[in-house]
Amino acid sequence: MKVFIKVMKALSDPNRVRLLKMLQKRMMCVCEIQATLGIAQPTVSKHLKILEDAGLVDRKKEGLWVNYSLTDGGRSPYAASLLGNLRHWLADDPEIRDLLEKSDDVRREDICGKHG
Repeated sequence: MKVFIKVMKALSDPNRVRLLKMLQKRMMCVCEIQATLGIAQPTVSKHLKILEDAGLVDRKKEGLWVNYSLTDGGRSPYAASLLGNLRHWLADDPEIRDLLEKSDDVRREDICGKHG
């Protein structure tokens, strides 16, 4: 039951749901997530840690970048089920649609001025 509760708590925050919807579209680094959501870097990192602990998000270091993506849900059947359903949920939500459009224009090279 602990794993189930961890996944459900991870999805109880609107910014974490937004973040997952963004990661459905593409892998992103913290600075890209921060710029798209308009929240502070420590807050983004905290959200990512909660999602990672729940088995919803993976990270991979590539040069200067730490890239975040959705997991395959292999660590938890609850995470797998919710990630699968989340692909279909909120697809017609105007806020999510606007957020995903905004994320299209956010690129790490423009934000940080560095190349990984």
